Amino acid sequence: MTAIPEAVRKRATKLRDEIEQANYRYYVLDEPSIPDSEYDRLFRELQSLESEYPGLVSADSPTQRVGVQPVGGFATAEHATPMLSLDNAFSTEEVAEFDRRVRERLSYDGNVTYSAEPKLDGAAISLTYQDGLLVRGATRGDGTVGEEVTHNVRTIRSIPLRLHGRGFPTVLEVRGEVFMPLAGFEELNRKAREAGTKTFVNPRNAAAGSLRQLDPKFTAERPLDFFAYGVAHGDGPSLAPTHHEILDNLTEWGLRACPERRVVTGVDGCVEFYEELGAQRNSLAYDIDGVVYKVDEIDQQEALGYVSRAPRWALAHKYPAQEQVTTVEAIEWQVGRTGAITPVARLTPVFVGGVTVSNATLHNIDDLRRKDVRVGDTVIVRRAGDVIPEVVSVVGERRPAKTKAVRLPRKCPVCRSDVLRVEGEAVARCTGGLVCAAQRKEALRHFASRRAMDIEGLGAKIIDQLVEQDLVATPADIYNLTVEQLAELDRMGEKSAGNLIEALRNSKETTLPKFLYALGIREVGEATASNLARHFASLESIEAASSEELQDAPDVGPVVAEHIRAFFEQRHNQEVIQKLRSAGVHWPDLQKARADQAGPLDGKTFVLTGTLDGMTRSEAKKRIEALGGKVTGSVSKKTDYLVCGRDPGSKLAKAETFRTEILDEPALVTLLNDEAR
Repeated sequence: MTAIPEAVRKRATKLRDEIEQANYRYYVLDEPSIPDSEYDRLFRELQSLESEYPGLVSADSPTQRVGVQPVGGFATAEHATPMLSLDNAFSTEEVAEFDRRVRERLSYDGNVTYSAEPKLDGAAISLTYQDGLLVRGATRGDGTVGEEVTHNVRTIRSIPLRLHGRGFPTVLEVRGEVFMPLAGFEELNRKAREAGTKTFVNPRNAAAGSLRQLDPKFTAERPLDFFAYGVAHGDGPSLAPTHHEILDNLTEWGLRACPERRVVTGVDGCVEFYEELGAQRNSLAYDIDGVVYKVDEIDQQEALGYVSRAPRWALAHKYPAQEQVTTVEAIEWQVGRTGAITPVARLTPVFVGGVTVSNATLHNIDDLRRKDVRVGDTVIVRRAGDVIPEVVSVVGERRPAKTKAVRLPRKCPVCRSDVLRVEGEAVARCTGGLVCAAQRKEALRHFASRRAMDIEGLGAKIIDQLVEQDLVATPADIYNLTVEQLAELDRMGEKSAGNLIEALRNSKETTLPKFLYALGIREVGEATASNLARHFASLESIEAASSEELQDAPDVGPVVAEHIRAFFEQRHNQEVIQKLRSAGVHWPDLQKARADQAGPLDGKTFVLTGTLDGMTRSEAKKRIEALGGKVTGSVSKKTDYLVCGRDPGSKLAKAETFRTEILDEPALVTLLNDEAR
């Protein structure tokens, strides 16, 4: 083995210390001390040193958080001190009864001091440190024997591989909860839905499943976190005399304790904490299912002792359940303001998370198929705070006979326009954007917006009233409004109504790009509308273009082309467009203007590929367009010239198959110069 220079050894030690300190400040104190880029630089430097000098590698090195091979199975881990459950309370009366028993057993007349903290909904874990070094992580199991998951625990960055500071016991067994923050859980499930793989039912299952991976690399990819909630035992220096001080010490030693904890007095203090935390529950970064009260004085805990399965000095005060079992009575399809078609389960009413739930979302057709939810199924429903209740899974063994899988509707349930689901997209959408009642307000707001038809004074509140009073159904109807109708609306007098009528009259004179954008075709923004108008020069040409022809326009790919085609194929949308034009909406004739300003390259289509030396591709495009030519992004049989620079891509091979004329940069320059004369 290569000898390790002393300077290298010292540098590696310093790097480890700096990285661990950064981890401590980031994960435990929530006070980042260095930017991510600096952390990455330090980490890479340590990796490089350890790669060059393998003798530097130690078990507590930050680089070794995922440094072991997958295990073949889990070894058993016996707990020296059992990991007991807690007794539960569901009412203030039960909390008062718990407090009465505590005071009675302690022969104590005053108010007992309690340490109150959130009850996290995760997976209980036991961590053992020997001389400050993490040597074992074990699950709760049956309370007496768990599974050793040290290889996975080491991947969780809020769990230190070595304790910080000094004064900790020689052997320290810490108890705590491994959990998955809500943001990480949602992101994990979002990626699973996109990949078409199984989603997790809730953060608790996600955390527990992540801890039981045989390959720690999978655990390392999961957004797990950790809060310590106590100490089972410690050999060596004595621990603090109160529970809350022990948690403070654990934080000083590098472990993370829940910041939403408090020392309270008596029943009133406990209940006040419970209610305050309950009010914050929906805004917490993690899932909780209750509050835990613990007698704060360790001497009093020891005097109270244990019953067979739970300590007498602790109690879990639970919040209303956020998951319940119920039955699917029907599956219906809702249409959102942007046309998204969403399956909704109509349920036998059930009390979940403090409210009665009778509807639950299924997100989209892929989610419905993946969970295979059917009418008549018994399902688990989850409601977390103000989040829309969702069906998280089916209880398969309770499925009735002869149920049928649900299919995506072909027609919008509101306006009967076609439902379109573009390949690669999870959401299906109604294509009747101008006529669908579900999309009406959103379509009108977009149509009237400044960058669209720019109808000054036609804001959201006026549109809401027009729709709710059934005065307007489509954008064409706004041009039939009268001063008298508008003056009857809230916050509108005759003067304001007259101003709006004038704004409507002025908006009729527009441009083709603005009109296209105002139609609200999915994924057709201002730039795409401008490209379409410039490429086709008339609305009629766009309406008649095939999907392939639409893709000849700059920056129009197959997905956008599909949305455009689907929009113009709907008879309802065509009728609204015709009514708008009959109402006087017009724009300059681009085809005539183009003919009047035709350049020498008019009608010629160019595609650029590779790197040009004498000009940028953007400059080349401007010169071509200045002479009347058109530059598109993809090669087709209608392409006249492929301009080929250095390192061309696949467009060259495609152009050769179409026998397209290929120009190198000098040939392009010659062509441009000749035509410019």
